[in-house]
Amino acid sequence: MSPNSRALVVVAHPRGDSITARSADLVHRELKAAQYEVDLLDLYAEDFDPRLTTADEPDWNDRDKTYSPEVHAHMARIDAADLIAVVFPVWWFAPPAILKGWIDRVWNHGFAYGRGEPRLAGKRMLWLGLAGGSREGYAEVGLAEMMDVQLRIGISNFCGIEDAELRLVHDLETLDAERVLADVEVAAQQFLDR
Repeated sequence: MSPNSRALVVVAHPRGDSITARSADLVHRELKAAQYEVDLLDLYAEDFDPRLTTADEPDWNDRDKTYSPEVHAHMARIDAADLIAVVFPVWWFAPPAILKGWIDRVWNHGFAYGRGEPRLAGKRMLWLGLAGGSREGYAEVGLAEMMDVQLRIGISNFCGIEDAELRLVHDLETLDAERVLADVEVAAQQFLDR
């Protein structure tokens, strides 16, 4: 990592005092300690609108389409980052709607995919999901693998980010906050150290 490396931390939770927000803050601190310049994108605090409008609908015949100013501002933040860390609660075995809407609107044709040379290639990406259920419960029916295919392969790899990983922190329903945060810290450090 160069001394000018930049990270974008994306957090998707409506409460600023949630374990998700606290986890994003911890990831932010870990990145700062690793000498990253960090841009924190709190989708709720910044009032991001996840609804796809015609202004941001992909035009398959025009990869150079000009999207809305809000989307272009988010694209610039992604462009500036060497590492993207997305911290989110797992709701119904998937990211929250606001995060899905951010992907739908911002990771758009002509920007994140649809070009001969992937624009986002060379970036690193961590998907850090906070799940209420146990690791064993997820493994029993293949939920972690399903989420991995959706996020790491279906979004990151599809958009040219080969160095991507999904890490799930489990048992939020039964563990206390300090134990959850300790697990988040381990997940973040393991990703940064590899």
